Amino acid sequence: MASIDKRKTRSGTTRYRVRWRIGGARGGDWASETFDQKAHAVTFKLAVEACGHYWPDGWIKGFGWAPETPTAPEPDPPVPFSEYAQRFVASLSGIEDRTRSDYLRDLKNHILPVFGDLDLRDESQAFDRATVSTWVNQLHRGIPDPAEPRQWLRRPLAPKTIQNLHGLLYTILQSAVEAIPPIRSSNPAARTRLPRLDDGEGDDEMVFLNEQEFSLLRSCAKADVRDMLTVFVGTGLRYAELAALQVRDIEPFAKPVPTLRVRRAWKRQADNSFKLGPPKIKQSRRTIALSPMVLDAILPHIAGKYPEEFVFKSPTGSWWRHSSFYDRRWLPAVDDAISRGLTKRPRIHDLRHTHVAWLISDNIPMAAIQRRMGHKSITTTIDRYGHLLPYVDQDLIESIDRALGGGLRAVRSVA
Repeated sequence: MASIDKRKTRSGTTRYRVRWRIGGARGGDWASETFDQKAHAVTFKLAVEACGHYWPDGWIKGFGWAPETPTAPEPDPPVPFSEYAQRFVASLSGIEDRTRSDYLRDLKNHILPVFGDLDLRDESQAFDRATVSTWVNQLHRGIPDPAEPRQWLRRPLAPKTIQNLHGLLYTILQSAVEAIPPIRSSNPAARTRLPRLDDGEGDDEMVFLNEQEFSLLRSCAKADVRDMLTVFVGTGLRYAELAALQVRDIEPFAKPVPTLRVRRAWKRQADNSFKLGPPKIKQSRRTIALSPMVLDAILPHIAGKYPEEFVFKSPTGSWWRHSSFYDRRWLPAVDDAISRGLTKRPRIHDLRHTHVAWLISDNIPMAAIQRRMGHKSITTTIDRYGHLLPYVDQDLIESIDRALGGGLRAVRSVA
């Protein structure tokens, strides 16, 4: 067993010597170490005894414990993009199940095939802005099939679709940047140049019908949906809103004009079933004034019905599902109209676009159109339909000449 001896030096200071036999055997050689403080001597004595009465590992005689060699920190474990992205989408709050399902579908089909196996922490060339830009270009150009001319391994996507996919990728990467602690220091999807929205989608994507074209289309439709088409083009409702319209939403005796209230819409669920829910956005909950002709198209469909019944019903008595209406009523009507001279192939949603075009042609203010259509802001309305506004170059020129000639009224200063 090691022992501690207390000794006085010639200078009068007290020293503490730890003394023991190597190996702890009686015949072992003596070994010792001296300390200025008793606590240090006690600590060293315990270390000697713990290692079987040998010199402790890491102890340098006359110096003390050897300084520890700094070790490199353990690298952070990799974060597979695939796992992180799917967990991120699953944890999103404030979205509908259908939206979450769409995000997961887009991840699987368009994002994970390129980024799924990458390490989210990797900020090298394997996962940088060039990687994201190359992916966007592939989405835009598509991947031709080298073995089959004019065939595709992956078809080109529309600019709007690419914008949505890029937005999802950006949001996932930005959450990694803002995580605590951060997983990445920068977002490689930031400032990516995307295809223009009017490149293949925009004016050519929308179809506007004039009065004669709509009349032809309506006459080609089966009689049981002609009034439905009139209400479509006369109100600008979305299909999910019109199909959800109930008798209690119609106020034929409202003052000063009859009205229609949009309070619900059909929502597709993750399992492709439908349920009634609030409209698309808050601004979509709106009251729409009805013209006499539109009201006349509605009245026969609400007479004798209970308030909670749907205004427009299919031949089976249920609400008109979009797929059923499209296949059994819309496509046959469009094909028939084309055979009779219609030079356009409109979609159902183009009746909403047509409604706006008619309002703009009659110089209805854009702010009023925004409220009627249920757009979130007037910017949405102008961005989507601003190209339909009549040119006012001549009015601008005359206004400038009046100003230069002093013909304008003095502008009152505001303190």
